[in-house]
Amino acid sequence: MKVLLVYPMYPETFWSFKHALRFISKKAVHPPLGLLTVAGMLPREWEKKLVDMNVADLKDKDIEWADYVFISAMAVQKESAQEIIRRCKDKGAKVVAGGPLFTAGYEAFQEVDHLVLNEAEITLPLFLKDLESGQPKKIYITPEFPDIKSTPIPLWELVNMKKYFSMNIQFSRGCPFDCEFCDITTLYGRKTRTKDKDQILSELESLYAQGWRGGVLFVDDNFIGNKGKLKKDVLPAIISWMKKRKYPFVFSTEASINLSDDEELMDLMAQAGFESVFVGIETPNQESLSECNKFQNKDRDLISCVKKIQGSGLEVQGGFIVGFDHDPPSIFEAQIEFIQKSKIITAMVGMLNAPKGTRLYQRIVKEGRLLREISGDNTDLSTNFIPKMGYESLRRGYERVISGIYGPKPYYERVKEFLREYKPFKPEGHRFHIGDFRSHFRNSKAFFKSIMLLGIKDRQRIYYWKLFFWSLFKRPRLLPLAITYAIYGFHFRKVFEPYL
Repeated sequence: MKVLLVYPMYPETFWSFKHALRFISKKAVHPPLGLLTVAGMLPREWEKKLVDMNVADLKDKDIEWADYVFISAMAVQKESAQEIIRRCKDKGAKVVAGGPLFTAGYEAFQEVDHLVLNEAEITLPLFLKDLESGQPKKIYITPEFPDIKSTPIPLWELVNMKKYFSMNIQFSRGCPFDCEFCDITTLYGRKTRTKDKDQILSELESLYAQGWRGGVLFVDDNFIGNKGKLKKDVLPAIISWMKKRKYPFVFSTEASINLSDDEELMDLMAQAGFESVFVGIETPNQESLSECNKFQNKDRDLISCVKKIQGSGLEVQGGFIVGFDHDPPSIFEAQIEFIQKSKIITAMVGMLNAPKGTRLYQRIVKEGRLLREISGDNTDLSTNFIPKMGYESLRRGYERVISGIYGPKPYYERVKEFLREYKPFKPEGHRFHIGDFRSHFRNSKAFFKSIMLLGIKDRQRIYYWKLFFWSLFKRPRLLPLAITYAIYGFHFRKVFEPYL
């Protein structure tokens, strides 16, 4: 059997980092971990090719070569996925589709030959068994959640690692919380299912053996869902492995705000080589937190929590939402103030949307406020339901937030204040601060590109040079990190250019 695995194109979004990648000559941030893992589940004797359309073109000869074309996608990739399916049908190729986009709305993809939905550890073997007997069904679906201790190592040999900014692995699935707007518990459940430490070490070793050195993202939706296992087994094992291998990787992940309650856990993460963590903060408004069932964030001094995590050596990236029913007119200024005071440099602010399958979606449908399905794009100023404050008020307020945090003056001020207090963890025997090792931005090519594009050609170059010389003389060891954030800021301004 010849199988072509295709990952659809991402549009330009906040997390695409399209304008930052040009500084380091990379095509995409991460490879398609889901498809690479599925490839590891397919029979070993099958021929496999992977085309990530974010780094390479999908050619007709690729489709013609394949007996089956496997597609996985998220909501934001819907348009590209539809085009791939159309091209496959024109060529007479059979299509197998799975992943969040298809699991949440498979009814919209009747032209797909086989829909292998939910988690592949359960549904893919059923499809393969039926395929072998010559009687594959249209839809494979399950309400069960698999034990991921049997999940294979991704087939890294299918991708050209040089095209990517970072690699990625997974420790757990599921989240113990139940936020109204989030579809993670719908897709993966509320019970945290984890891999064992030996699996994680094997996956790290496989990346190392492939020659990878640099960033590695743990794609878990809540990395700390099982704190006990992390502290007792997994993080100590990673710390030992990283020391033995002379710290080849820098880790990042996503966690809930209660990470700030556990100093031991934060310390172990820093020792293991974690340098950043994305936290869903959403809103400083208590009524809106109650509305969306974000009780883990309620009755906290959220700024103090953020600073506590940052004080452990972990940079906090934050997710924020505007458009809750209980948001007052002052919410937009409150969001700006929070982000500036907390010194969260990478702050993703989006309008509230209701993904299909969430409790929010069900409520909005019941209230007759649903307009359309979500676009999945966090920068297109869209919401898929009628907001209580009115769309025009929401849009104007959202644009105010964007200009208030990503305009050059507030952005560079936030970077400077963060770097003033930031103390990256330095493992014993490690030659560099973690911050110095920040991905690929230490290379001279990126540095000189930043001077040319941000220091000479950019109309906002005065801010670049102020940060450059301040860091050079005040925090010289963090100069590479300062340049990194200047490049990030360039990307954010390009993405939000119409609103600045």
